[in-house]
Amino acid sequence: MRGMSEHDWTEVVGAIGIFALLVSVITVTIVQVAKTRRARVAGAREEEYRQLARNAVEAQESAARVLAALDARLGGMETRLVSLERVLKDVD
Repeated sequence: MRGMSEHDWTEVVGAIGIFALLVSVITVTIVQVAKTRRARVAGAREEEYRQLARNAVEAQESAARVLAALDARLGGMETRLVSLERVLKDVD
C-alpha cells in the first residue's frame, strides 16, 4: 500500500478549504436572509401597531365627543327638571 504524496495532501487540504469556504458563504447568506426577513416582518408589525394606536386614539376622541354631547343634553334636562319642580311646587 502506497502512502499519500505531498501533492495528494495538497489536494485534500485544498478540497477541505473550498468546502469550508462554501459552507461559510452559505451559512452567512442564510443568516443574512433570515435577519432581513425578520426585520421586514418586525417593520410590518410595527406599522400594524401604529395603525392600531391611531384607531384607538380616534375611537377615544369620538367617545369624548359623544360624552360631551350627552353631558350637554343632561345639563339641559336637569335645568328643565328643576324648572318643572318649581312649577309643581307652585301648583301645590
